[in-house]
Amino acid sequence: MTEKITDIAQPKEHSTYRKLSIQVSLNGLSFCVLDTITNKILAFEKVVFSIPSTPYLMLKELKAKLSQHGDIGRNFSEVVVIHKNNMFGLVPKPLFNKDELPNYLKFNAKIMANDLVAYDELPNQEIINVYIPYTNVNNYIFELFGEFEFKHSGTVLISTLLSQSRTTSEPTYYVQVSGKEMEMMVASDKKLLFYNQFEYKTKEDFLYFLLFSLEQLQMDLEKIQLKLFGSIEEGDPIFDLCYQYIKNVSVFVPSNPAFPLEELENESIDFSILSSL
Repeated sequence: MTEKITDIAQPKEHSTYRKLSIQVSLNGLSFCVLDTITNKILAFEKVVFSIPSTPYLMLKELKAKLSQHGDIGRNFSEVVVIHKNNMFGLVPKPLFNKDELPNYLKFNAKIMANDLVAYDELPNQEIINVYIPYTNVNNYIFELFGEFEFKHSGTVLISTLLSQSRTTSEPTYYVQVSGKEMEMMVASDKKLLFYNQFEYKTKEDFLYFLLFSLEQLQMDLEKIQLKLFGSIEEGDPIFDLCYQYIKNVSVFVPSNPAFPLEELENESIDFSILSSL
């Protein structure tokens, strides 16, 4: 399924001042083009795979999408790639050693001999996000654009939400909802308490991951503030099911002064993509 706002190919004026953000995952792709002079989003396109893909097939789809738009492969001042996957681990900075990267992931991710292990530092948190990017995607993007920046989707979501969160001792539980994935983060006093990603098929799966995580954190369901955002509205089956167990639940619209979501033509633009612009 493809969701499209405008054609990615744009007129050549200001073409060297355009920023391209790409999010890649085994469940889909997202593209966003920003004019850095006018601070205007020129184009957005989202592709959702009907079934989870493989790194090889995902790259094939990425190549096909980029080749459809002759102008997209040229004249970008910045390119950012966001890798969205569950092959990551959060490491306290005092315990971090960049020479031991595979060891941080060997118990929760299958690491191949040729896998690149990368890491992002979370600002003001003394936490390092160690993860496996899609190396085939990085290699292709480098061939196409030259030097570019890449990071993990968890790094983008955590950093952005923590910068927006209020200073409060009561924990806030953020969940970004998509058709197949949920990204969960718990914060208190602008400090990260928890972050994880899960794939779900039913609303009962969603509730299980939600309540199990809260149980592991020993959170009081009467006190927790649950903020759902992404592909969800009040009255949705997932929202109603969560409300049966957690009374302080609401649909959350993350703030972004540069790109207010309520002013966008299409509110389905990925939060991670928007936050990376």
